Amino acid sequence: MTNKRENSIEISKTEFRKIGYELIDTISDFFDDISEKPITTSKSPKELQKKLGILSLPENGLPAEELLSKASKLLFENSLFNGHPKFFGFITSSAAPIGALADLLASSVNANVGGQILSPMATEIEKQTIKWLAEFIGVSPNYGGILVSGGNMANFTAFLAARTAKSPKTIKENGLSSSSKMLISYCSKATHTWIDKAAILFGHGSNSIRWIPTDTANKMNIEILEQTIKEDVKQGHQPFMVVGTAGDVSTGVVDNLEAIASTCKTHNLWFHIDGAYGIPAAVIPELKDLFVGIKEADSIALDPHKWLYSALEAGCTLVKNPQHLIDTYSSHPEYYNFSLTEEGGSLNYFEYGLQNSRGFRALKVWLALQQIGSNGYVKLIKEDIALSKYFYELANKHTELEPVTQNLSIATFRYVPKNYQEQGEKREAYLNTLNEELVNSVQNGGELFLSNAIVENKYCLRTCIVNFRTTKKDIEDSIEIIVKEGRKLNNLMQDM
Repeated sequence: MTNKRENSIEISKTEFRKIGYELIDTISDFFDDISEKPITTSKSPKELQKKLGILSLPENGLPAEELLSKASKLLFENSLFNGHPKFFGFITSSAAPIGALADLLASSVNANVGGQILSPMATEIEKQTIKWLAEFIGVSPNYGGILVSGGNMANFTAFLAARTAKSPKTIKENGLSSSSKMLISYCSKATHTWIDKAAILFGHGSNSIRWIPTDTANKMNIEILEQTIKEDVKQGHQPFMVVGTAGDVSTGVVDNLEAIASTCKTHNLWFHIDGAYGIPAAVIPELKDLFVGIKEADSIALDPHKWLYSALEAGCTLVKNPQHLIDTYSSHPEYYNFSLTEEGGSLNYFEYGLQNSRGFRALKVWLALQQIGSNGYVKLIKEDIALSKYFYELANKHTELEPVTQNLSIATFRYVPKNYQEQGEKREAYLNTLNEELVNSVQNGGELFLSNAIVENKYCLRTCIVNFRTTKKDIEDSIEIIVKEGRKLNNLMQDM
């Protein structure tokens, strides 16, 4: 008599091995051929829905081998590939292949990294990963932290910790209404939109944000920051946090973090750094001066899936004093039996963030950090920056391209038709329209994927290189694609 329960979920050892090997073979071919594939599909949502099939939920199960084969075909023939060497759009890195294997392993164990008792080794791996990330960017390994889904959640986690630390102590019981003073946060006009979301979703309102103008280098204007804080205090408000950006998403600029740290110390404010994209560049010896001040940060957001080549999802919040996370997120209902009595500094990650049930995100980051090593990351990040500079240089040399900015691994430029004579507002309006159409056309073309940025009212093409597969040849080819498509669109628009 068998002691196994009959069901349609289990897959036998023999079948699992067979299906698994077939899937690994398919993925291996995908990695090997990725540069030959179109970057994205040009199919419409309706076409994709037709390929997927308009089916009702099946009443009876289907064979696993058949399902995985179909899913592989659907994804590999109808996706956008951010691992393609000519993918420069947004900030999603080409993912280290070890991450795919790590996610398979993590899903197999299926650890719930919310409580230590539920995930004994996974918890220790996440703790070590946090320590290594802190060491990597050059802050104390005593920073605590937590892995989250991405930049928004990393910044949200820090925002709430800052509020708990700097707001009236009655806020947990009585909410924001416990104080007559408006809690004010400060950031530059180039800060990512997460701050707007946080202020609205957490009950502060968008009017609680002070968007500080940038200086000529597109960094937060420290003089205006100081003046604004003082004015808010006079008005009876309560400033509580300043956000410095370490690599803004449009142009890659790093704020004057040292000056912001000094301002926060003077006014007893929480200093948060949004380094979701750019802070890994702090590992580059030649860029150390750019990141002076990070050791003073009360919290830092960084995304391993942006410039540490991790597979999605992998964001991270680091906090100088981890007790601030516990003060913010810890809750102990009677049905929680997660006591921590053993030695070794164990912790329950549900006390560090918004989630109780948490997947094992840390494994893919932990493995990649070891496979690549700090020296390997220095090499890769340096190369990405050099390739971005090469993009800018080629744009500068080309008679039909106008370079605009280059910082870290982001370059912006625009297409300007040869012999285009129009001047003034009409010229700028036409070039903005042309370059907007150019971005859309290139994205849909499948050969190259870039995004856009608005810099000093100019609609620009924006390339961000966080891609270990990209080469100089890819940059050269991309310039040709952009110019060829720009000419074509300009001719069409001129004929209209």
